[in-house]
Amino acid sequence: MIALLFVFLAAALVCGRLGVWQLDRAYERGDLAATHAAADEAARLADEEPEGLGVLLPPQTTFPGDLVGRQTWVEGEYDASQQLLVAGRALDGQTGYLVLTPLRVSDDGTEGASWAGLSGAPVLPVVRGWVPTADSAALDPPSGTVRVTGYVQASEATGEGDLPAGQTDEISSAALAGQWGGPIYSGYVVLASSDPAQDEGVSLLPRPQIEGGEGLDLQNLFYALQWWIFGGFAVMLWLRLVRDEARGSAADPDEDPFGALARSAPSTGPTVGGHQA
Repeated sequence: MIALLFVFLAAALVCGRLGVWQLDRAYERGDLAATHAAADEAARLADEEPEGLGVLLPPQTTFPGDLVGRQTWVEGEYDASQQLLVAGRALDGQTGYLVLTPLRVSDDGTEGASWAGLSGAPVLPVVRGWVPTADSAALDPPSGTVRVTGYVQASEATGEGDLPAGQTDEISSAALAGQWGGPIYSGYVVLASSDPAQDEGVSLLPRPQIEGGEGLDLQNLFYALQWWIFGGFAVMLWLRLVRDEARGSAADPDEDPFGALARSAPSTGPTVGGHQA
């Protein structure tokens, strides 16, 4: 039985390892499918013409998640005096700053209809790009009316960092409304191009993408579960054999020393005249 135990344990270990391998395959194939889907979506978005921001996302409205990465355009004037640097942001493996500038909107594709019921023209947070240091000479935005084309991104959570004046650690519409005033859009735009062009010292960022959980291929997941069930079955089979062996030994009197003693013991019944009754 001990030898069988080692055999069944080896089989269970093999089944367990095969199950882990199938689980790894499930994640690999799921991630590959998600990558292909993301590439197809990016290609579809790249072929689309930019839409006015007010059509996609009117100011002071909830941000729908499927807008991330959509191309948009908007016109207005930058307010350089309220510009901020977003600290601790990386590009190509190097940590630096995002240049975040408020754009006082004059046209978002709705001819003012998107903010008709609000207190005035809205302000849009625009990430004009990335710089390696806070004292970059390329920080000044273009002056006058600018047509911005870029990608829509969702507002971030409010940060709690203690940073120098003119810096922040998040791009939060709620926090920016208190600093820049409102009304404000619930997302921001990552600049792709502007007319007139800005200084080339500010590096443009790639298109934002929707963040999701890890992909998982269900077919390989079921295969993994099957292998683990087989491994558990091997262990249960050995336990069943041990139980049956124990029951068989107890039922066989030739194998039961107490049964043999019972057969050979003299009778303890009553006796009459020295003889057994």
